Amino acid sequence: MIAFIVEDRCTGCNACVSACPTHVLDPNPAGGAPVIARPSQCQTCFMCELYCPQDAIYVGPSQDGADIIDPVQVLASGQLGQVRRNYGWDGALDPLADFWRLGPFLQEGAQTAIARHQRAKVLGDDSAN
Repeated sequence: MIAFIVEDRCTGCNACVSACPTHVLDPNPAGGAPVIARPSQCQTCFMCELYCPQDAIYVGPSQDGADIIDPVQVLASGQLGQVRRNYGWDGALDPLADFWRLGPFLQEGAQTAIARHQRAKVLGDDSAN
């Protein structure tokens, strides 16, 4: 689940806002880093991370957002931008040339979101809506 945006790295380009298939992010009306407006809608699909040219976004591996994530530790670890590097979207290749390969990745994200919302509904958690 999306964990944080490193504001001093973010240029406010809003590529992540455009890339998010479930509209988790909103442009910041004051400019700068987008707002994580609907975290419960995050599919953990990593699209925001993948499209961030500044490596300013970290999506945690937990699909429920249960992990406590320390931004300082993530910054020190070099994990920011790892998804882009792993998929070859670090400027070396044309990212849209292989976009079709993300289909299973996005499908898994959609299934994650559905399961999370079903669990929340059973538990009576209104934040999943």
